[in-house]
Amino acid sequence: MAARPEVQVYSTEGKAASKLALPEVFLAPIRTDVVRTVHRDMAKNRRQAQGVARRAGHSATAESWGTGRAVARIPRAGGGGTHRSGQGAYGNMCRGGHMFSPLKVFRKWHRRINRDQRRYATVSALAASAVPALVMARGHKVDEVAEFPVVIEGLEKTQKTKDAVKVLGAISADDDCDRVVAAEKFRQGKGKMRNRRYTNRRGPLVVFADADGVKAFRNIAGVDTCNVNALNLLQLAPGGHVGRFIVWTKAAFEKLPSIFGGFDTKSETKKNYNLPRPTVTLSDVHRVLNSEEVKKACRARVKNVQKSRKHTNPFTNKTTMDRLNPQAKVVKGNLKNMKKTKANTIKKVVKKAGKK
Repeated sequence: MAARPEVQVYSTEGKAASKLALPEVFLAPIRTDVVRTVHRDMAKNRRQAQGVARRAGHSATAESWGTGRAVARIPRAGGGGTHRSGQGAYGNMCRGGHMFSPLKVFRKWHRRINRDQRRYATVSALAASAVPALVMARGHKVDEVAEFPVVIEGLEKTQKTKDAVKVLGAISADDDCDRVVAAEKFRQGKGKMRNRRYTNRRGPLVVFADADGVKAFRNIAGVDTCNVNALNLLQLAPGGHVGRFIVWTKAAFEKLPSIFGGFDTKSETKKNYNLPRPTVTLSDVHRVLNSEEVKKACRARVKNVQKSRKHTNPFTNKTTMDRLNPQAKVVKGNLKNMKKTKANTIKKVVKKAGKK
């Protein structure tokens, strides 16, 4: 999340013009899981119902031949004098038959989305757009952009597309537009025949406070436009991925506090709405755990006294046998002494016999 108290406002020539206070919406927690969930359901709500014809696959007049003719009992087309007569029909395994589980228009196409979740996802996407690392991780080419968020004064006065291109070049946003143009390629599959021949990437999103200046950006590759009063998550986080490169007009940027409010102030347009507070004020958990304050409050580290023993056979391992049966060592020693005494006795007997 961005944590600067002020944001630099640039003119259409790319020069610093003034400064604005950073709206608290850019300090909201970034919940990528909420964004993905809401984006998935919102994308489903844009679908149109589609399905196959009611009688698709049943145009032939067919009837099963029944049993006793050594053929499958699938319905077969009637008639004679043509290849079609006697061919299987209706079944999903037959040529010209219906599909398995035909698509119906009365399927559940749309999803209900919780209002607070939808708002949470929107503010998370806005907060992520102010973090350069997330914007670059999404694939935008913004190495030369001075700072985020990007706010431009007088952008709504732009009426010509060539002037809009100059403005984008002044703030170093033209590199991202060039990336979009270079990445255009043919779509795979039958979509090429269905009026969606090419696939494109997403470039900058220009947010306006009203309709002034929108037409100038309408024909630039990769550039999308929207109104600050109707921010759409499908544009703020395309594909469910946060970090869209957003260019704000000064008027739109000034409206954000009244639309979303703050952590302690209510929104003027959304009834009884506050920004969601972060669960933790410092997300660097590793730094918190290793801080001196936490270490002083914690006890000293205790080493693990439990030792894992490797399983060994006591009948082949002397140490294991002594641990399991301490008497075994004594018995073994006594047995050894007995053998030694017996051997000494035999030696004495042999020695005495040799002297005789």
